[in-house]
Amino acid sequence: MVDLETIVRLAAHRGFIFPGSDIYGGLANSWDYGPLGVELKNNIKQAWWRKFVRNRADVVGIDAALMMNSKVWEASGHLETFNDPLVECKNCHARSRADQVDLQQACSICGEGPDFTEAADFNLMFKTFMGPKQEAAATVYLRPETAQAMFVDFLRVQQSMRMRVPFGIAQIGRAFRNEITPGNFIFRTREFEQMEIEYFVAEKDWEKYFDEWLKLMHDWIKYCGIDEKLVHEKEIADDDLAHYSKRTVDIEFDFPFGRSELYGIAYRTDFDLRKHAEASGKDLQVEDPVSGEKFYPHVVEPTFGTDRTVLAILLSAYHVEDVKGEKRVVMKFKPELAPYQVAVLPLSRKEELAKVAKPVVDDLRKDFSVDYDETQSIGKRYRRQDEIGTPFCVTVDFDSLEDKQVTVRERDSMKQERIEIDKVIEYLKEKIYE
Repeated sequence: MVDLETIVRLAAHRGFIFPGSDIYGGLANSWDYGPLGVELKNNIKQAWWRKFVRNRADVVGIDAALMMNSKVWEASGHLETFNDPLVECKNCHARSRADQVDLQQACSICGEGPDFTEAADFNLMFKTFMGPKQEAAATVYLRPETAQAMFVDFLRVQQSMRMRVPFGIAQIGRAFRNEITPGNFIFRTREFEQMEIEYFVAEKDWEKYFDEWLKLMHDWIKYCGIDEKLVHEKEIADDDLAHYSKRTVDIEFDFPFGRSELYGIAYRTDFDLRKHAEASGKDLQVEDPVSGEKFYPHVVEPTFGTDRTVLAILLSAYHVEDVKGEKRVVMKFKPELAPYQVAVLPLSRKEELAKVAKPVVDDLRKDFSVDYDETQSIGKRYRRQDEIGTPFCVTVDFDSLEDKQVTVRERDSMKQERIEIDKVIEYLKEKIYE
């Protein structure tokens, strides 16, 4: 597998991901998605939404506020239990998670010790204040997960959309965690994005839907082009389960820095709806349409980290090939997810070629994301498009002026085919969306 440093360099050089606040020296583990990165990320989110929301009759979506009433986090247990164990080196004052350092060894930062403080609970939520005065009553938190809004809005969604169990609520959105030790590029950051579903079921059916959603998560991994040989399931032991979970399976990926969680699926029982019903005084039960009996739905929760998806795709897509003695770096993105699906390349910058090429670009933009590149030699432009993962290049040459045809080059095989200009869109649709 490619090393992480190579991916970080390529991401910055080619406009995928930049260090945040870079001209001011950066901000610890903060990253900005550049022009190509935001296209890739948006394509991933749109594909996820299509697959799990738009194409299903039993899942609907919401987009909830980042800040919620603090009572939400009290009821969910986040104020009490959303903690990591924090230790500090007494020599250099570097802080670390106690479960990620060897407290019997010298500090990895300064080399002194071992001389660490006792482990103390550190709450991961970002606290802020709503209103003009910093009063305790105005304390709010940036949400540390997207799940709770789906529980709080459960009854509104269920009634307004006339949904019956089993059904799901989906959300794509940002979450914030004041991680003690963020790192490894976009793998672990303090601001991140989740694609998440809360799927509400009858208690007797939870195992059936747990297995179904676990399979769907693997189907999604295959669709994304993530290397399945690097994907593994890890059953979380009872002693390590979150306080709300009765069963959790992590889907792990072999990253360059080690095997770590990519996605997760949890059976949350009826913990959340019961807790919010008790704390708010609202009845969050639904009625069985056959028996008329009221009950709290149980929840199966598949969670997909958006940024970790981007990272796994970047790592899986990266290839280095030898082409006639020269190195070719190519990002083999799935065509549907590639930042640019097509690049139009006039053979030269002469005006007569531009008059043919630019109308081609305008037509292609109606169906695809398109790049237009007329600088440097055609060989260098092909290599540049390979390195950003563009699956097809359309070259307009001087013969195009006469025969009304263009050359279409496929990224992975590098095969070229002569196609009539008015048939290019149909040709690319078949290739990209096959």
